Amino acid sequence: MISHIPLAERMRPKSLETFIGQKHLVAEGKVLAQMIGQRKSHSIIFWGPPGVGKTTLAQIIAQSLDLPFYTLSAIDSGVKEVRAVIENARKSGKALLFIDELHRFNKAQQDSLLGAVEQGILTLIGATTENPSFEVISALLSRCQVYTLNALSEEELKALVLQALTNDTLLKNLEITVLEWEALLQLSSGDARKLLNLLEIVVSALPGNNGSITNAIVQDIVQQKMALYDKNGEQHYDIISAFIKSIRGSDPNAAVYWLARMIEGGEDPKFIARRMLILASEDIGNANPNALLLATSTFQAVEMIGYPECRIILSQTAIYLASSAKSNASYLAIGKAQSLVRQTGDLPVPMHLRNAPTKMMKNMGYGASYQYAHDFKGNFVVQEFLPDKISQTKIYEPGQNTSEERLRVYLRQCWKEKYGY
Repeated sequence: MISHIPLAERMRPKSLETFIGQKHLVAEGKVLAQMIGQRKSHSIIFWGPPGVGKTTLAQIIAQSLDLPFYTLSAIDSGVKEVRAVIENARKSGKALLFIDELHRFNKAQQDSLLGAVEQGILTLIGATTENPSFEVISALLSRCQVYTLNALSEEELKALVLQALTNDTLLKNLEITVLEWEALLQLSSGDARKLLNLLEIVVSALPGNNGSITNAIVQDIVQQKMALYDKNGEQHYDIISAFIKSIRGSDPNAAVYWLARMIEGGEDPKFIARRMLILASEDIGNANPNALLLATSTFQAVEMIGYPECRIILSQTAIYLASSAKSNASYLAIGKAQSLVRQTGDLPVPMHLRNAPTKMMKNMGYGASYQYAHDFKGNFVVQEFLPDKISQTKIYEPGQNTSEERLRVYLRQCWKEKYGY
């Protein structure tokens, strides 16, 4: 069984009728089915995990609407390539541009799309695995509809395999039976492209390309041919999870190892930096406030520098965060505060804390008895800052670390027994 075209590409659907998954978008009467049926295109951002149909849907839309179709990868394309596509689109009247990994386009590259999208010269379809709210500039985001694509279910993944075994020009002539599914499904991590390419590798390794597929056979073949199966970021979500948990667990050795796995797999450095930025506040917080400053600077530096040099900055920060004292006190405090707000509703702001921009408000007593802390010794004076109903409620509990112990001492000095510090 030899083909220069991978199975995932041979089985790429040409219409919504053969597309598996994303029923909330492609089923009869749903938004993409309506768009194709009415032959009215609009710019779209597909947001979802890898291998769930973002590129395929873009191709189906272009083919169904009979539009000139251009595709760019944000990894190796820039403003020059975008302008070339726009010029071609002007000549033909209208075109559809698909940009894979849109989140890797910087602001200037995204800005270059705005005019053509707004004028209707280009219908843009962007694909991203990252939250568009963070990665796409607001001007471009406002001109696109964001559609979330879901991970494929076990039933949908099985349907993909059975469809390939039944319809593929090569596989349909073989006698292949799937007796056990667990290994195929687990190793593909919900990624249709991985699943089909794994299926092809397994079938090609069977004696005579015929026989039954079991978990043991899949695992044995994958161990031998893992490099062929996936050398670009296998177990994406598992590895970032291991990275974060290693930092949280104060193991810089493991943290740098998982960082290296992501770098070697071609992971977006901004994704890594963003996750460390969140961790710096969630898991370190006021145990070491410098952690958040360093993580913020790292994110900015990664944006400016990129690979390969930014790997050094990522390594420095990962080691610093892993080696830092830990506290999730701020994370717990905001969770407790939000829960309290949901339980107690919109409690009135105490009169002495209210703003009094008008004479009428001053006459009503707004801000009348407020005491300005800096007018008192030690820049502190005892007064109530919470609504009466929840007075004396302690929300923030300092963590057990040197930095927050100093905060605890200060708060106890200020509030005495009020909050139990």
